[in-house]
Amino acid sequence: MPYGRTIAIGDIHGCDVALESLVAALGLSGRDRLIMLGDAVDRGPGSRRVVEQLLSLREQCRLVPILGNHEQMLLDAVDGRIALPDWLIHGGAETLDSYGKGSALTAIPEEHIEFIRTWGDYYETETHFFAHGNYQHHVPLAQQPWEVMRWRSLSYYTPDPHVSGKIAVLGHTSNKQGQVVNLGHLVCIDTYCHGGGWLTAFDADRGRLWQVSKSGEVRESELPNAR
Repeated sequence: MPYGRTIAIGDIHGCDVALESLVAALGLSGRDRLIMLGDAVDRGPGSRRVVEQLLSLREQCRLVPILGNHEQMLLDAVDGRIALPDWLIHGGAETLDSYGKGSALTAIPEEHIEFIRTWGDYYETETHFFAHGNYQHHVPLAQQPWEVMRWRSLSYYTPDPHVSGKIAVLGHTSNKQGQVVNLGHLVCIDTYCHGGGWLTAFDADRGRLWQVSKSGEVRESELPNAR
């Protein structure tokens, strides 16, 4: 079956109401690719419900979830690679609370943890590639350091166009004004939903944007001109 639309969603950060409204606005079909750019959990109040919605989305479309640094911290805490407080202070406390006030790590269903373990580092089409954080412009995608793709923000450096010639679609670096950043060779769609901005979906082939507030208000627009 050929693909339909290729749509990326920026950092959700536990904003379950926004995600539900955004999915409804998108009107997804089984042919559509929905690429979730990572940081679905932490900070916002509804991380459990977000993960449940993502699990359900696998039945509605071709879901492609990418691992963000916040999912990495969750897995590191579960696997004992970092101390639990090191995750909790970065938004993990809100995630645990979404599984029940005062919950321990054992409250997170194994199904959720194993689902998150399947999330990838990046995804590419013929014209675009999708990652959470950043990239090294001269390094082929399959050889990118995962630490850069997952952790490095655009505030650290803005990369040149990638050697593949493909347009990068990224999250992680939040725009506090809720504006999508278009640099021509790079589009960043983390628009700070949990902090009062918007949750953004981007149709990479058509340049269409859908944005939803934490309360579920929807607006649509076109990708702004490259700056």
